[in-house]
Amino acid sequence: MSKRKLFEEVGETTDTRPAARPGGIDQARSGARGAIRIWLMILFALVVLMIGVGGLTRLTDSGLSITEWRPITGALPPMSASDWESEFAKYRAIDEFQIQNQWMDLDDFKVIYWWEWGHRQLGRVIGLVWALGFGWFAIRRQIPPGWTPRLLFLGALGGAQGAIGWWMVASGVTQGEGTTDVASYRLATHLGLAFVILGYITWFVLKLGRTSGDLMQARRAKETKQWGMATGLLHLAFLQILVGALVAGIDAGRSYTDWPLMGGQVFPASAFVLDPVWRNFFESPGLVQFIHRVTGYLLAAFALVIWLRGRKSSHAATRFAFNAVLAAVALQVVIGIGTVLYGAPVHIALVHQLMAVILWVLILRARFLSGYPIATSLRGDR
Repeated sequence: MSKRKLFEEVGETTDTRPAARPGGIDQARSGARGAIRIWLMILFALVVLMIGVGGLTRLTDSGLSITEWRPITGALPPMSASDWESEFAKYRAIDEFQIQNQWMDLDDFKVIYWWEWGHRQLGRVIGLVWALGFGWFAIRRQIPPGWTPRLLFLGALGGAQGAIGWWMVASGVTQGEGTTDVASYRLATHLGLAFVILGYITWFVLKLGRTSGDLMQARRAKETKQWGMATGLLHLAFLQILVGALVAGIDAGRSYTDWPLMGGQVFPASAFVLDPVWRNFFESPGLVQFIHRVTGYLLAAFALVIWLRGRKSSHAATRFAFNAVLAAVALQVVIGIGTVLYGAPVHIALVHQLMAVILWVLILRARFLSGYPIATSLRGDR
């Protein structure tokens, strides 16, 4: 310290150093939360697009058009007439062509080939966006403390999804077995993992949208009962998504096109037609569609119960979040009924699938706000 002058005022100072700012240490260690959040939002949009393209690939019966898994060289489509003939010859050798699509010529094959190629190419783009983003933030040391394992885990899930995608396709690339579609339970695994990835991205985006200090403070006001019920609703919604994938896998949505009955009965007459009995729960169109309907009713009833409790929350944002969940459930039920009545046409079925994405995200947000409520004053200010 420098010596003070004899008549220097007590409040006077000659120190030119900048004044300390509170929270500086926490701010320095926060990392590029906003930039990482934007990167995750881009990944979120790509995964949603992937789910939509995957649904169209399934609805157009295009998934078996590429009979090999070539993670690197498969990025290039056929470049010449001989290449196209080679790919078509491979497709003509499998059961789907021999039993179902013998009418196809090369031009018809190209249509379904481009759907599947685009689906796989989009998967490569997602992997590239994740790798470039993670590498950029890691090299610049901008990843917040504790977030590196989470982001690596997200990349690992993406890699596993690619392998499971081929595991699914391989179940339908058969010769002499009479198989014309992929195994429905493998399709459910593939779609289920896509929603898991989407769920983690959503959760990470929500957490990165608020500071660590804010989250720690909000945690103290956690609405435990509401959190638990929202968790239960999330699990039930995930089960419904898996059953919906089984419906899509065996085209069960087109087996009964009346509602609320099924073939004029409460319980479909063709529910148990396969042996052994357990196969019916995965492969019987009547039983699988019946389970999908009943699970939908249970989901709607549970959402109503949770909404009745959520509307009593002292936090306006939480109340609004559960209002949105109930509205989305009601809309999804209406779309589901329309899908059944019209025999699952491509455009309605796709809307039904994308609405499931919206509902999934809204449930996650409601659960997040139950655990980390946004405090409001009596005036309604944050």
